[in-house]
Amino acid sequence: MSAALDTLPKIGAPASRALRDAGYPTLRDLVGVPRAELAKLHGLGPKALGIIQNALERHDLSLG
Repeated sequence: MSAALDTLPKIGAPASRALRDAGYPTLRDLVGVPRAELAKLHGLGPKALGIIQNALERHDLSLG
């Protein structure tokens, strides 16, 4: 798998912090995680979720 999966895409500090605090420090950790679960995290909005999904799709992966 690509090294790009070892980091988070550029989604802004609050969203990145929310993901790290929830145990998702890399893009790889988000594969299969339900979008609705991530949407509940404070600081993670629709724009960030779209960026994450697009980044995953570039590797033929997706959120749950």
